[in-house]
Amino acid sequence: MASFYDEIEIEDLEFDEANKLYHYPCPCGDRFEITEEELFDGEDIARCPSCSLIIRVIYEPEDFQRDDDGGTISLSDPISV
Repeated sequence: MASFYDEIEIEDLEFDEANKLYHYPCPCGDRFEITEEELFDGEDIARCPSCSLIIRVIYEPEDFQRDDDGGTISLSDPISV
């Protein structure tokens, strides 16, 4: 069982649109990161690239689902009617 530094709601992470990743400040001065693709794959662990700390990202998996063609959709995507 992994030991998490903290558990953080996804709403508290910042989203980098250009790189499609969420990040959160790490006490070491770097930042925890988890990609949008990892969230679509059901991952919930964000890692700091500079130290050994990890956090658990709390989110609703149904907010990150794949469509029938294998593409990714999320509730933040515009829905065409």
